[in-house]
Amino acid sequence: MCSCDKKGRAKNSNKLSQCDCNLKLEGFVVPCLLLLLFKEGPSHGYHLIEKLSNLPLFEAIPDPAVVYRHLRLLESDGMIESRLEEGTRGPARKVYSLTEDGEAYLEAWIPVIKARRDSLENFLKVARDLYE
Repeated sequence: MCSCDKKGRAKNSNKLSQCDCNLKLEGFVVPCLLLLLFKEGPSHGYHLIEKLSNLPLFEAIPDPAVVYRHLRLLESDGMIESRLEEGTRGPARKVYSLTEDGEAYLEAWIPVIKARRDSLENFLKVARDLYE
């Protein structure tokens, strides 16, 4: 049974739910951010945006405002945490790192992405059969 409000948030809460309804590919930037933090370790937002743009996963570079909005949501949901790090020049920057909950959330994405891949491959096979 679904435990969310169909918008990805737990019922009666503003937190991300753990049900499959929240694992939608429209928000594909979320697992990519988690994957980068898992793979690369702690990083600041600008560096994450740079890394996202280098991943061969997007047709267009995600808007920085979207990335920062997702970072704030992930942090408020306990998936990532941040600390201020003094820079050599300019103001301190937030450095984000993955939490245990974030790692579990990333792991939950894997079967969802595999299932979507399989569905897309099946669609393409049917479509190719029709047009060949």
